[in-house]
Amino acid sequence: MKKGILQLETLACPTCMQKIEGALKKVKGVQSESVKVLFNASKAKFVFDETQTNMEIAADAVRSIGYDVLKTSVK
Repeated sequence: MKKGILQLETLACPTCMQKIEGALKKVKGVQSESVKVLFNASKAKFVFDETQTNMEIAADAVRSIGYDVLKTSVK
């Protein structure tokens, strides 16, 4: 299991956080209970199984609902 971090565009409202959390929780291989969106830092953190998904798939899930992903990193 790896920890993924997405640097997002500046978030404007709490509803944005909920939408992004929901999109990431639907990605196969992402542990839904690990998904956290940090409003003030404009980051999304989550744990994922690298045999089932990757950071580009997670970033695309967020982009598909209309939010920019500025950077991805894995720890």
